[in-house]
Amino acid sequence: MAFTLSLTNTRLISPEPPRFVGLDNYARLFRVAVIPLEPVIDEETGQVQLDEDGNVVYPRARSILRGDERYRGLQELAQPDLFGRHYLVAVGDPTFVRALRNNFYFVLIVVPLQTSFALLLALLVNQKIRGANLYRTIYFSPVVTTMVVVAVVWTFLYNPGAGTINAFIQTVTFGLVGPQDWLNDPALAFPSIMVLSIWQGVGFQMVIFLAGLQEISEEIYEAAAIDGCNRIQEFFRITLPQLRNTTIFVVIATTILAFQLFTQVDVMTKGGPGDATVTTILHVVNEGFRQ
Repeated sequence: MAFTLSLTNTRLISPEPPRFVGLDNYARLFRVAVIPLEPVIDEETGQVQLDEDGNVVYPRARSILRGDERYRGLQELAQPDLFGRHYLVAVGDPTFVRALRNNFYFVLIVVPLQTSFALLLALLVNQKIRGANLYRTIYFSPVVTTMVVVAVVWTFLYNPGAGTINAFIQTVTFGLVGPQDWLNDPALAFPSIMVLSIWQGVGFQMVIFLAGLQEISEEIYEAAAIDGCNRIQEFFRITLPQLRNTTIFVVIATTILAFQLFTQVDVMTKGGPGDATVTTILHVVNEGFRQ
């Protein structure tokens, strides 16, 4: 119902009947404009103008955005080619769009990796081995550690000059790989934060998976062993199906937590370099409370 109303020009107090406006409300809400561009035509020859590299010349984005009252305040985000046409995508706040993109990128990478590692750890610590409780405590301890403390420690680990991670890589590669500026390189900063986030949060999902594993009856595995199932067959035919509901919960919980990414970015990079690690929550905080 709410989504249907959002596609109309419905007003609380208006004598006019609602009219379908499509996505115009969302375009105004997020201040987005998608403008089709026509090639620049040479007045003398009547042919399409080409640049030095042979590419078609289109009108300058700045002249279009400044020359039309509808696009005032918008800034260029991209100029993609779609379905044989060239478009100018302009937004009111490019940083917000990058932050939203970073959030989804973070979720798409972290959620499956963290869930997979958590299940693997749960399988390992679920074994009847000596010191199993100690291992469980060690793996879970980062979860109960304040994220600010974790972020500060990892900032030192990522230090390009004295960081342990660079020292380890140089030792393993016999100096063939030089030190990396993990948090100041736009290509490495966000993946570095992902690694930290996976390490810090994997213990939470591990405990949930561990509880699910311990709910599976041993009699099922005994029957499978009698039927000649090996460990791999037991995992795919018994363990995974029995953990279906647990896995759904873990994925949903991890996704919610991933969309709340803020502290580690705020402490380690402040959203930089550039906007490489900016997130929606960080952007809202910067715009609403720090300006």
